[in-house]
Parts: sequence; structure tokens; C-alpha cells
Amino acid sequence: QVRLAESGGGLVQAGGSLRLSCAADGIIENISLMGWYRQAPGKQRELVATRARGGTTGYADSVKGRFTISRDGAKNTWYLQMDSLKPEDAAVYYCAASRGMGYEFWGQGTQVTVSP
Repeated sequence: QVRLAESGGGLVQAGGSLRLSCAADGIIENISLMGWYRQAPGKQRELVATRARGGTTGYADSVKGRFTISRDGAKNTWYLQMDSLKPEDAAVYYCAASRGMGYEFWGQGTQVTVSP
């Protein structure tokens, strides 16, 4: 089992930055892919960034060039650095872990609010 806990959300002005953290606990050696999702009220959950075990990353077009996903292996923590934030980035952000058969493990989410 893998347990995930997000932190780092909050209120920021448009143009500002936040760094979200996703701390993992459990059998994390089997994690092959980590993703960051977000869900805004009334909208579907959106995959915004992924990082594979080998380091390959991927981003949604809406965040490309502004968000960066990374990992600190020593801390078993993944990060989502969010720069140049826009009001439309406001959402609950979730990290999710995959062992190769879809995202099985999810955190509880952290709220990001961006004021105009």
C-alpha cells in the first residue's frame, strides 16, 4: 500500500507561485508513475503533470512552461512547482500514484486559490 499526503496549497495572487508537496509512505518502490491532478468546482478532474520513475515528465497544455513536477527521492516526496499562476488554476490539487495499472493511490487534496 501507498499513502499520499499533499500540502502547500493556499491563497496566492495571480502571477504568484506555490509549491505543492506530495509525501509518500509505504511500498513506494513500486510506484512507476506519479501524477498531479486538479479539480475545480463544476469541472472534471484534469491531469496536469506526470513524472515517470525514470524521470520523464509530461504536462497539460494549459500548464506547460509554468508548472514543474519533480521528486526528492531522499524524502519520498514529489513536488509541483506552480509559477505565473492564473485564476483559472484555482482548484483542489491531488497527487496520485500508479504501479503500472492506473492511478491506484490518491491523496486527500490541497486547495489552491488564485485571486485576480
